[in-house]
Order: sequence, then C-alpha cells, then structure tokens
Amino acid sequence: MRTSHFLKSIAKAGICSAIVMSAISLGSFAPKAHAATPVTINLISTGKQYLGTPYKFGAPAGVTYAFDCSSFTQFLFKGLDVSLPRTSVAQAAVGKKVAKGSLSMGDLVFFNTNGKSISHVAIYAGNNKIIHSSTSKGVTVTSLNTGYWAKKYVTARRVLS
Repeated sequence: MRTSHFLKSIAKAGICSAIVMSAISLGSFAPKAHAATPVTINLISTGKQYLGTPYKFGAPAGVTYAFDCSSFTQFLFKGLDVSLPRTSVAQAAVGKKVAKGSLSMGDLVFFNTNGKSISHVAIYAGNNKIIHSSTSKGVTVTSLNTGYWAKKYVTARRVLS
C-alpha cells in the first residue's frame, strides 16, 4: 500500500513538472508586447499636441501646419532621432515586423486604403487606438478595431528598441 501511494506521488510530481516546464518553454517563444516606456508615452503625447492639424497629401517633411500620414510619423520619430523614409510603403520596410496581437505603444501600423498596396501609416497609441493623419479629420486618434481600419490592416513594424 505504501509503495502504491509513493509511486502515485512520484507520478503526480512528474506530471506537474512536465506541465510547468512546457509552460515555461512555450511561453519563451510566444510573441510579447513591450510595455509602454517614457519615450513611447512622450511620442504619443507629442502627437496629440497636433490633434486637428489638417491633412494635406504630400505635405512637406518637417512642416507642422499640415501632415499626410507618413509626414506625420516621420516628423514625430525625427524628434526621437529616428530617421524614417518619406512614404508609408518605404516606412513599412523599416524596423522589425510585429504581430498584430503583440503591438506596443509607438509601433508603426500599416493599412491598405487604396485597394492595391500599403497606402497609410499610423502609430499604435495603446489600448487598440492609433494616432494618424486622416484625410477626413486630419490628425486624430481612432480605434484600430473599427470596421474600416480592422479590414484595411496589413502589418506593423517596431522601429524603437
């Protein structure tokens, strides 16, 4: 009887150990979002200072009286000494690819709004929100989960470490 109880205890301990080790090893491969940092919080805060700034396609780099989507992201990241290319398509080739479920504040988020290819870029602002320069509202904060943006989502890139 004692031997049977002892063997059951060893079997239980072995199963528990296997479960714990599996969880640890699988968890280390799961994609992880990075926590918001003072840098990314400041990036979004700076972006919000431009809420309502009008949209202008082809707005010159560095001006703040109007933005298109990529001049807005380029302008904000330049303040962090991160050099981004001028267009959304070119920006989509910079940094490290991020899964949608692993977005972190400050990640660049790309959309296909023209039916052909990447044609819009925004910055992930946390809590499923993006900050971007839209054609209808200028600089605005929008839910990533709205039907329009959810359907147009293509990819995301992390340009900040």
